[in-house]
Amino acid sequence: MKHNFRIFRMILKRTHTGKIALSFIICFFVCAALIQIAEPSITTYGESLWYSYVAVATIGFGDFAAVTAIGRILTVFISLHATLFLAIIPAIFVSYYMEVIHRREKESVSVMLDKLEHLPEMSKEELQAIADKIKKIK
Repeated sequence: MKHNFRIFRMILKRTHTGKIALSFIICFFVCAALIQIAEPSITTYGESLWYSYVAVATIGFGDFAAVTAIGRILTVFISLHATLFLAIIPAIFVSYYMEVIHRREKESVSVMLDKLEHLPEMSKEELQAIADKIKKIK
């Protein structure tokens, strides 16, 4: 689990999407505070966080409901922000992963072409290793 979290942080850092994640987290907590102020039925910050989580997760338990216009607008805003965030992050990870695979394939092909250009200079062991790699590819 710790290793997966490190990979997650590394990809966020390399793709510069940490700011998107941070903006979502800040938006979540600020909207929760504003909802607590705007909604008469939500009296504590904990209840407001719970309501915001339910709105983000699109679960809609119904234990709290926005009744004011500001509360409803904030609920729509946080829900849309969460939907975009949850759509962007997997797309970034898939794109990053595909780029890494493409780069590795390109490097492998470059190394193989370099070896093929220098066939006459290779030893029997090196030639056998190339032949074995080609058999694996087939």
